[in-house]
Amino acid sequence: MPRLSEYYHDPHAPLANSLAPTSFAVVRNAQGRVLLVQRIDTRNWELPGGKVNFGESALDTVVREVNEEAGILITVTGLAGIYTDPGHVMAYSNGEVRQQFAMCFHATPLRGDPRPDHEETINAEWVEPGALDTLPIHPSMQLRLSQAMKRPEQVHLI
Repeated sequence: MPRLSEYYHDPHAPLANSLAPTSFAVVRNAQGRVLLVQRIDTRNWELPGGKVNFGESALDTVVREVNEEAGILITVTGLAGIYTDPGHVMAYSNGEVRQQFAMCFHATPLRGDPRPDHEETINAEWVEPGALDTLPIHPSMQLRLSQAMKRPEQVHLI
């Protein structure tokens, strides 16, 4: 289902009518680069991840989503943060307006080379931390990414 709009602390945003748990990963390789994917719909770069399916744990979700969206098999090493900001909603073509409930995990790669899935992502790359400010990244994703990169040992609850 295509996302129509994403609102971030916008006073004109529609009210949320659903809440969906999602899992994302801050995957860092041995060189300290972080894995990012580029979305097809917005062209923004973000951490790989997605919606938790029924019968699936948040950890199973993040492993599946990173593999699907970026071609990398990971192992989860910790929790980076939980993000439940009611000022961040996404509107979909079916009338759903979702307040995201995002869990963000630290992870390391086990195997694979970055590649997009061409369904949700058009690019997948290992990115140098110093280059993160040069990419179009949504403010909510930038918050998760910067917090996880600055303090990998601390869990952020927002």
